[in-house]
Amino acid sequence: MRVIGANFKTNGRIYYFIDNGLEIKANTSIIVETEKGLQYASVIIPSVEMDESSIGVELKPVIRVVTVEDEKKHQKNLADANKAYLESREIVNTLNLKMNILDASYTFDRNQLLFNFVAESRVDFRELAKKLAQLYHTRIELRQIGVRDKAKEVGGLGPCGRFLCCNSFLSDFASVSINMAKNQYIALNPTKINGVCGRLLCCLNYEDEIYTELKREMPQLGSFIDTPDGHGKVVGIDIFKKLVTVELKDRKYGKYSLSEVNNGSIT
Repeated sequence: MRVIGANFKTNGRIYYFIDNGLEIKANTSIIVETEKGLQYASVIIPSVEMDESSIGVELKPVIRVVTVEDEKKHQKNLADANKAYLESREIVNTLNLKMNILDASYTFDRNQLLFNFVAESRVDFRELAKKLAQLYHTRIELRQIGVRDKAKEVGGLGPCGRFLCCNSFLSDFASVSINMAKNQYIALNPTKINGVCGRLLCCLNYEDEIYTELKREMPQLGSFIDTPDGHGKVVGIDIFKKLVTVELKDRKYGKYSLSEVNNGSIT
């Protein structure tokens, strides 16, 4: 099966579609069939051969490459969706709902108008949905998203001073755990390991595999090893320089290369 990978928003999640015999290159705009109707999408992964059994789900087809008329309609959808976003926020304030509308988007065929919002707790938005349906005469979907999704939508600067990874290039969120911070000897200070979303930094995942691999040949902190200067306790390691700091007798300390201690004397 020949498929392409495309997303509906810049740096959004990548979805796969049957290319329908079209030779589609990256950065091409296309119209695709989805469960929500026709959608405007941008190709990220050009046409490639994939084993149908490895896909696991039924894929929808690419309908066509975007035409001039399609592009005009898409631009109108974007403008109307932005207007709907502003008006929906006014309605939320009128109804005194504790929710924050982040964006609005039409499907290409305008069969559905989707609003993403964040809220600290569950919100009864039935009255809001009713008013929006009366105003826009189409199917309304209100979807509550998490704080990580909010950061991806809104953007900003991370503690590194660069634009947020989720807003810049990450198409999906990988699982991040506190053990990754421990594995990389990062102080477990929330201001150091949490992103602007309040969750663990996505970048903790980037180097975790390297740290795990390098630490396999290093002695563990607190273990006892033999050194050229005698037996001692490991109190520090530098996995990049492959150095081990050892506390010897009489509270003397020494630094040794891995080759000096990793000769079968690690205990």
